[in-house]
Amino acid sequence: RIVVDERERKSGIPELLRAVGINMEVKTLPVGDYIVAPETVVERKSLHDLVSSVFDGRLFDQCSRLKEHFQFPIILMEGNVDEIEEITENPLIFYGAVSRVAIDFKIPIIPTPSATHTAKLLVSMCSRKEGQQGPFLKKIKKSNDIQKQQLSSLTSLPGVGEKLAIRMLEKFGNPLRVFNASLSELA
Repeated sequence: RIVVDERERKSGIPELLRAVGINMEVKTLPVGDYIVAPETVVERKSLHDLVSSVFDGRLFDQCSRLKEHFQFPIILMEGNVDEIEEITENPLIFYGAVSRVAIDFKIPIIPTPSATHTAKLLVSMCSRKEGQQGPFLKKIKKSNDIQKQQLSSLTSLPGVGEKLAIRMLEKFGNPLRVFNASLSELA
């Protein structure tokens, strides 16, 4: 279940989440855009918005408020970082601010190239169980036949049991095609 800030409706991401069957509650959040776990909030920013918030001073205030309300805030930076020099004449100031967020505030900044990839990342975050740590992948025995290896690979993913993994393999043929599938193809 994801709690979505009302102001995120126009981003198109809630529709992408709904299309893959994510249970959502839409309401106005005091901080952040998506609550993916009780102590985890995600602030989504386009690259342009992130640059603007650096130069108008909002970024550090937002980071303080995120840390005040949630134990694990995350900033998603949506867009192509290669365009940074087209957006600002001072990319070093931008990188300095982003470094401060990561180091001083201890808030990770995760880049995504598009709304579709942002939605995929949110689904992954939402399906992560509280307190779950370490690698998700199980050790796959090489002595197993290829289908058992493929099933083991898919069932290592959060929220994917054996029945769903079998259906995915029937539909896509192999794990690589599953991993590369769009949200609409997975629905």
